[in-house]
Amino acid sequence: MKTEDNKKNILDYLPDELETVASELGEKKFRAAQIFGWLAKGVTSFDDMKNIPASLRTALDERFYIGIPEAVRRQESKDGTVKCLFEFPDGTQVESVFMKYEYGNSICISSQSGCRMGCTFCASTMDGLDRSLTGGEMLAQVLAMRNITGEDIGHVVVMGMGEPFDNYEGLSGFIRLIHDKKGYDLGLRNITVSTCGLIPKIREFAVDFPQVNLAVSLHAPNQKLRERTMPVAKKYKYDDLMKACREYTELTGRRITFEYAVIDGVNDSAECAKELSARMKGWLSHVNLIPLNEVKGREYKTANGNSVAAFKKILESNGVAVTVRRTLGSDIDAACGQLRRKK
Repeated sequence: MKTEDNKKNILDYLPDELETVASELGEKKFRAAQIFGWLAKGVTSFDDMKNIPASLRTALDERFYIGIPEAVRRQESKDGTVKCLFEFPDGTQVESVFMKYEYGNSICISSQSGCRMGCTFCASTMDGLDRSLTGGEMLAQVLAMRNITGEDIGHVVVMGMGEPFDNYEGLSGFIRLIHDKKGYDLGLRNITVSTCGLIPKIREFAVDFPQVNLAVSLHAPNQKLRERTMPVAKKYKYDDLMKACREYTELTGRRITFEYAVIDGVNDSAECAKELSARMKGWLSHVNLIPLNEVKGREYKTANGNSVAAFKKILESNGVAVTVRRTLGSDIDAACGQLRRKK
């Protein structure tokens, strides 16, 4: 991604690519690791790279910009969750959410500005798709949030705005950037990617990133009900999705998490729970029940606590691993399914 003055975002560059840049500028290749390390610290100016010669800092500034976005709005929940509306240099906006857990701090980042998947209970798709983000722009959300909160972030979930597998190039770049040991050095098992079920990319992801956690937004126990809330189901059928997920577990040896937003009067019945149990029983799967986070402008209502508890009990009685997601940030529209760009 380039800004109007035609500079390139240096956050998109891996160390070996920065070595090429250093050579082109007449510098030794070891400068690349220094530059990459400074970027991972979240610096916003080349002048902050204190062990880089002034001549190189000037040369970098003439060709590149550091694409850390501006937080044009920051909101903090009563539970400590922080949501930021970030704006990149070209005006593109996304929302990201910082969350505190017992196991450490986590961030939910966006892979696209908007979304074109059309899920009827989600806020992110209401304004359509603006554009996909680069790997560096995805990393920049982590760096910007760490700068804002002053806290380390040890877990990343790519579950914000957008469908990550609809931006596979950007997603792949992000994973390689944040995992690189010369930079942020985040473990692959501390990254979770959520998809609404783009089957070809599930198979590709299993080969490319078998150690990264995969979550599949399922939200229904069968094809008919899934089509009602998720248009993607018309292209990628339920049985085919289940087959692809089983293949994923066989290839990687990793468990898949199935996300299930529990919606009042839609998918919260005992019959739905029993049918889902039959689908999940006997393989490496885990169901994460999410009491629907209501979105203004959407017709759906969250299921009450009793029906969620009953749904969970049926799954457990059938031997299915299940948890109910703890809702964070709902008072600032920062919970799952509530993120959107708001200009």
